[in-house]
Amino acid sequence: MSAAATKSLDFASPFRVLSSLRLTVVCLGFGMLLVFLGTLAQVHLGIHAVQARYFQSLIVFWSPPGASWRIPILPGGYLLGTVLLANLIAAHAVRFQLTRKKIGIILLHFGVILLLIGQLLTGLFARETQMRIDEGQTAGYSEAAREVELAVIDRTDPNFDQVVAIPEAVLERGGTIQNPALPFTLKIGKFMANTHLAMRSQEPDGPPSLATMGFGPKIVVAEAPRTVRDDERDLSAAYVEVEGVEGSLGTWLVSNAIPDPQPVNVNGHTYELVMRQRRFYKHFALTLLDFAHDRYAGTDIPKNFSSRVRLEDL
Repeated sequence: MSAAATKSLDFASPFRVLSSLRLTVVCLGFGMLLVFLGTLAQVHLGIHAVQARYFQSLIVFWSPPGASWRIPILPGGYLLGTVLLANLIAAHAVRFQLTRKKIGIILLHFGVILLLIGQLLTGLFARETQMRIDEGQTAGYSEAAREVELAVIDRTDPNFDQVVAIPEAVLERGGTIQNPALPFTLKIGKFMANTHLAMRSQEPDGPPSLATMGFGPKIVVAEAPRTVRDDERDLSAAYVEVEGVEGSLGTWLVSNAIPDPQPVNVNGHTYELVMRQRRFYKHFALTLLDFAHDRYAGTDIPKNFSSRVRLEDL
């Protein structure tokens, strides 16, 4: 056998495995198991955490409660979808021919390919946000219901606010944060994804606060597990130390349960610290002019929801 023939066989062997029906059956079996385990896990993790851990991942990991290590147990949704997509394309390249008799199967498989690619792109790039507007209010941004950010606001200019927003992923890593727009640095002492907050007057025996400025010294903070209910949100919190040129200016407690900004004075200039739901600013603004909630006569059953809005380009 010639060297060229040997190379051709070496290339064809993995390609034949990639296009095999056995690989399709194995992937579908893993997919069914993934859906089953993910459905069970929703009881303890919630739908959003299950989506991220089981279906929007390459590998599903497991670790016993309280352990710091984890082991891979299943291929994740992204990996299974990618292998199935490659398997389907390879099968068409090897076994199927473009004939009139096969046009139905080809169209069906082409639709499956579009579904797999569309789901992958949706998982990678889609972002779910909400735009909450009261009657008469105007908003030019939407908010992520399950993600927070730390905003440092400079209101010096009367025409606009200069905002430095630090996303949750950066807060979770902790450490020192520097930004050229700020004349000071921020040290994230501790970030808590979900907490229970209470006034110190209500819980006088609570642990001492790490905060020295703002509302923090008056509040007792207890870390809590993340909520798994769709109608609840996490009350995130963090201790933030502000350091100027001359050293520490104090430590603030920030939380999305504390809606009021807290002032920070640096060299005679006032900034504001606030933790809020992560914002995504738009190129337009919506004003809610009127909202109607109609019910069926004699009942509280909703019949119709309607809004009249004004859209303005920014």
